[in-house]
Amino acid sequence: MTRFAQHASELLDAAKSAVARGEACSDVTILIGQDSAIHMLSDCDWALDSLALHHGAKSVYRVSIKDGTAQVEGREDGSTCVMRSEKLDARRFLRCLAVGR
Repeated sequence: MTRFAQHASELLDAAKSAVARGEACSDVTILIGQDSAIHMLSDCDWALDSLALHHGAKSVYRVSIKDGTAQVEGREDGSTCVMRSEKLDARRFLRCLAVGR
């Protein structure tokens, strides 16, 4: 798995954990610069390609949670990815943890 896809997968896992804890989350866009600096924007509606170009970012990811579904969309060097979770039910997830399943 490429670093780009690995980052998207890790972001999706973090978003799924937030949903499982019942946290209210706004959309967040994460830009990774040429120097690996990280810049985060909340509720940004710019197209990812335009945003990356404007900031000179090498990678850009948008993490969103809607109706219990977490999604990560990413762009890097002409590559794109979209990862989406199944609809998450926080109560069912927590019950499974409580009984050790």
